[in-house]
Amino acid sequence: MPKRTTTLMDPPVEVLLDSVDSKFTLVALAARRARQINSYYNQLGEGLGMVAPPQVTSVSGKPLTIAFEEIAAGKAVLRRIEPGEATAEATVGDGEPVVPAAPGTDAAEPAPPGA
Repeated sequence: MPKRTTTLMDPPVEVLLDSVDSKFTLVALAARRARQINSYYNQLGEGLGMVAPPQVTSVSGKPLTIAFEEIAAGKAVLRRIEPGEATAEATVGDGEPVVPAAPGTDAAEPAPPGA
C-alpha cells in the first residue's frame, strides 16, 4: 500500500472517490446530503422529523464535513434512477442520496425533492 500523505482533509479524497464512480457524483452526493443535514439541524425545534439525522458521530459541526464522513463510512450512498423508474419523489437529478431511516421508521427514505 502506498504511503499516505498527511492532508488537512479527513477523510481523504482518495477514500471518498473509492465510494463513488466519479468526482462529479461525489460533489453532487455530498452537497445534497449536506443540505439534508443542514435542514435537519434547522428543524430540530419544530418537531417535524422529515429528514434523517446525521448517521455518524463527528467532531465537526459542519454539514459538508459530516456528509463526507457519512460517504466514507458507507452510510450515504447514491441510488441511480433508471429512465423508466421515475416516480413523483424522484424527478430531480440523476440520483438521490439514500440514508438509513430516521428512528421509528422501517425503510430507508430518499431525499426530499427540494433538498
